[in-house]
Amino acid sequence: MQNIKRRGAILATTSALALTLAACGSSAEETPEETSGAEETAAAGTAPEDAEPITIGMFNWEEAIAASYLWEHILTEAGYEVSIETADPAVVFAGTASGEYDVNFDTWLPLTHGDYKEQFGDDMEELGLWLEDAPLTVAVNEDAPIDSLAELAENADEFGNRIVGIEAGAGLTGQMNDSAIPTYGLEDMDFVTSSTPAMLAELRSAVESGENIAVTLWRPHWAYDEFPIKDLEDPEGAMGEADDIYAYGTAGFSEEYPQVAEWIGNFTMTHETIAELENVMFNEFEGEDHEAAIDQWVEANPEFVEGITGAA
Repeated sequence: MQNIKRRGAILATTSALALTLAACGSSAEETPEETSGAEETAAAGTAPEDAEPITIGMFNWEEAIAASYLWEHILTEAGYEVSIETADPAVVFAGTASGEYDVNFDTWLPLTHGDYKEQFGDDMEELGLWLEDAPLTVAVNEDAPIDSLAELAENADEFGNRIVGIEAGAGLTGQMNDSAIPTYGLEDMDFVTSSTPAMLAELRSAVESGENIAVTLWRPHWAYDEFPIKDLEDPEGAMGEADDIYAYGTAGFSEEYPQVAEWIGNFTMTHETIAELENVMFNEFEGEDHEAAIDQWVEANPEFVEGITGAA
């Protein structure tokens, strides 16, 4: 990938030549008509002819995958050359800062990725907030007899005295053990940890059989589109402050890709919309063909992309 930072040396060595050409009134200078034409092309949702390839850094979280493949579709359709590279969050943020990756779409702030922003923020730029209020939750079936975590302990028998969690090392699991369980007096309940797929399998089984169940979850997640579930209220704030989700680019992204930066600034999703998209990708298509899932979703929601790029 020929990116912003890698081109720095080339730009430096050619600056004198550029100044000389400018002083001589080079015929390569754009006329007002040419500039106007370029602006019209950008407004129509088409990549400039000399657009550089764009590399998206992505980690293996559902909303990151959904947003990244959605943007691969949007940019490819507009004529950009796009690739997606998967790595752990630390690698994605370091790569975005160094210019190895041009953009990532799953920066959770102020908490989850706050340390990475502090470490690499000078070499990245915020491109837009696309999802507000992404909390950690305890969810139950929609017809459960309680609405708050404050009611869970006294109704533990209604849930088989169990809370079904995810991986033992997950931040969500730590938040439960360190904060929610002691805050709401849930120590006598069995907090089961195994894996996210195992939790989702138990959730599906309970919903289909009409049984009460309490699971640790987070928004956004396709489970909210697939199952009739609700979040328990957290009056003590024991699950922590909710993050917002941003897109961040390598420093200078908006100068190198002004059209794309403008589009990303137009990009927002609701919890219902991202859950629907994830449900198509990870449930209907079983996570096996992201491009086909995105194609199907965009075909069913053409106004969504039109609202971002302005291209019908």
